[in-house]
Amino acid sequence: MPSATIAIQLDDEFAAAIEPEAIEALTQRVLDAETLPAPDVELAIVVGGDAQIQELNRRYRGVDAPTDVLSFAMLEDASASAATSSPDTPLYLGDVIISYPRVLEQAAEAAHSAGDELELLVVHGVLHLLGYDHDSQERQAAMWARQDAILGQHLID
Repeated sequence: MPSATIAIQLDDEFAAAIEPEAIEALTQRVLDAETLPAPDVELAIVVGGDAQIQELNRRYRGVDAPTDVLSFAMLEDASASAATSSPDTPLYLGDVIISYPRVLEQAAEAAHSAGDELELLVVHGVLHLLGYDHDSQERQAAMWARQDAILGQHLID
């Protein structure tokens, strides 16, 4: 039976406002809804502040500004990497980094709850780890459809 190890790291400043169990359950729901590149996988979800995500955005994307979510997928070709990995070692999918201040700001702008916005960013980030992207209209439509299906609601246009 497939299994997932999901590490959740919350910045102390925001930890009281976030339920790690809910993030873990949602992440598992995303993984259950998708075809995984290996039977056993690992990933991390980190919720922090603007300064942390701005530094990562600057360092890895060349954009010196905070953003809502960054995904650092460890696999370029998940099927090839899974085929060469050890069956006894879980496949590390990567890290999803979320800015909680952006969660609050975007939730207010979109007139939905911070919980809904956080869920959207978790799903969005995990789908990136699984190979989804929004770099073309077709790929964006597919990614948004998966987000909507997993969340059971439409939160972004």
